[in-house]
Amino acid sequence: MNLLFQQVLNGLTLGSIYGVVALGLTLVYGILHIPNFAHGALYMVGAFASYFFMTDLGLHYWIAMLASGVVVAVLAVLSERLVFHPLRNAPPIHDKIAAIGILLFLEAVVQMLWGSDFRRMASPYAGILNFDGLIIPEQRLLIIVGAFTLMLGLHLFLRKTMLGSTIIAMAQSREGAFLVGIDSNRVAMLTFAISGMLAAFAATLYAPINLVYPAMGHLVIMKAFVIIVLGGMGSIPGAIIGAMILGFAESFGGFYLSSDYKDIIAFSLLVVILSFRPTGLFAKGAH
Repeated sequence: MNLLFQQVLNGLTLGSIYGVVALGLTLVYGILHIPNFAHGALYMVGAFASYFFMTDLGLHYWIAMLASGVVVAVLAVLSERLVFHPLRNAPPIHDKIAAIGILLFLEAVVQMLWGSDFRRMASPYAGILNFDGLIIPEQRLLIIVGAFTLMLGLHLFLRKTMLGSTIIAMAQSREGAFLVGIDSNRVAMLTFAISGMLAAFAATLYAPINLVYPAMGHLVIMKAFVIIVLGGMGSIPGAIIGAMILGFAESFGGFYLSSDYKDIIAFSLLVVILSFRPTGLFAKGAH
């Protein structure tokens, strides 16, 4: 039973991180219809920013996380204003090419500043909790609690605030939102800022149990795209449920089958589910 609960914990950890990353990605796609392939680079920049604030400036973990979130949010808004906004009337392929260009640019800047070496981020939560043989690292518990707090906070923001209502309105009908006076530019910048901040928070939560390196966002963003396709493009509940399905599938598959196939499971799962439900688990839209 302890082995089973250990895999449940691992699945929750992976699903929580994937969920936070996929939420930012699905927000941008659901509202602006931009498949932001640069989201993985923002995730990577968030990890390096937190590493810099903690290691070089000596800031506390939580302060470094907040500072990293601000830095990545500003980067995300700049990418929207300088790159995606001018392409709003261009063919859809231009957004994809531009996003890949941003990804390569950010990776090159990070390699220029920090090099390509692997780094490990320290955490004040490096202890181990033991519940009758069930081993729970404090950082993994922090990831689960922190991720679900972010998900709940995003839900309350979208449902209970005026700014959140404008985002939902834009997702439901861009023309209708324009007719009632909603500023689409403001909503676009806010959406990218939230997306970037979520990526930075996810990276800072996960970095202490992983390594920090320039290509760390590649696999994460690929799995995030798998998740939003599984959940239904643009569906927030779908992104969360898809992330949990993928997290548990990887955890149990890697343990009971082989860890060598852990990353293949995500794409196999995508093929199987879309074979039975081509539109994903949820219909498109901001729910």
